Amino acid sequence: MTDVRVGLIGYGAWGRHHARAIAAVPGARLVAIAARSDENAAAAHAEHPAATIYRSPEDLLQQAQVDLVDVVLPSDLHYPVAKAVLESGRSLLLEKPMTLSIAHSQELIDLAARKKLVLAVGHELRLSSLWGRVRTLIDEGRIGDPLYALIELWRRPYRLGSGGWRYDIHRVGSWILEEPIHFFDLARWYFAGAGDPESVYARANSKQPDHPELHDNFSAIVNFPGGRYAVISQTLAAWEHHQTAKITGTRGALWASWSGAMDRTFEPTFSLKVQTGETIEQIAIEKPSGEVYELVDQLAAVVKSVRDGAPPPCSGSDGLWSVAMCLKAEESLKTGQPVALGGN
Repeated sequence: MTDVRVGLIGYGAWGRHHARAIAAVPGARLVAIAARSDENAAAAHAEHPAATIYRSPEDLLQQAQVDLVDVVLPSDLHYPVAKAVLESGRSLLLEKPMTLSIAHSQELIDLAARKKLVLAVGHELRLSSLWGRVRTLIDEGRIGDPLYALIELWRRPYRLGSGGWRYDIHRVGSWILEEPIHFFDLARWYFAGAGDPESVYARANSKQPDHPELHDNFSAIVNFPGGRYAVISQTLAAWEHHQTAKITGTRGALWASWSGAMDRTFEPTFSLKVQTGETIEQIAIEKPSGEVYELVDQLAAVVKSVRDGAPPPCSGSDGLWSVAMCLKAEESLKTGQPVALGGN
């Protein structure tokens, strides 16, 4: 079977993990990398000598023979580069957030559909042996119909990002789009049986008086049909990286937790417990959980989508919903009122 030829655009801290993941996927071949800085270009050549190194996305798209392009760039560059990838006739894996606007996200969906190309969005937690197992337990009916979820993250401050982009509101768009977007996606995924979310109400504050737009502490309530709701909460004013998901249903409850010295650790601790009636069961998680592991599974799934036509684990439509929930939460912060989500 012919390998799927993959081009990678972006070779910063997270881009290097993407390159490692591509190289680990059977049936995928990393043939091209676009890296703008001299330092990153040299590192890409040293670490992946079989790949041709380009100094711009434009050069890679014009010169490289690739089937799938993986875009790992600062958030403000997602839309223009993703559009160029799809217009060039290549399938696309686009890191979250899909774009910084609902309109641009919809434009990419429409473009991929017209071109008959795969458009996948990087919500790798869906591939997690831990967070994915939560969804499996819900689907199996172990807790009945889910009624309430708390998805919480306690962590150290964000990294600056190349050129400090993550702390530039014009480039990052909103800090809600940076990491809480994963938890909005999980909440919608876990409550899929109830239907799409109906409204969101959010609160936030900052420990930086000169940068109130950077939400060091953020919480939101997402309302689903039938009175179901999810609470999403994050603080960047703490230490290490600790995530939990607690979900209660009509027949039971579950509690998943993940901890590491940092988000990209290869040595996390994690656990999953489920209660049915009076019985509390520890669920064995045989495969390591963490974004550095899930990234490999995500790349494998997207490669399968390109080769076999299987749906990607997170589609463009899913990516748009995640962007919409985050932007509506940002709107709620500004208005102090719940904001409707129907129709995005």
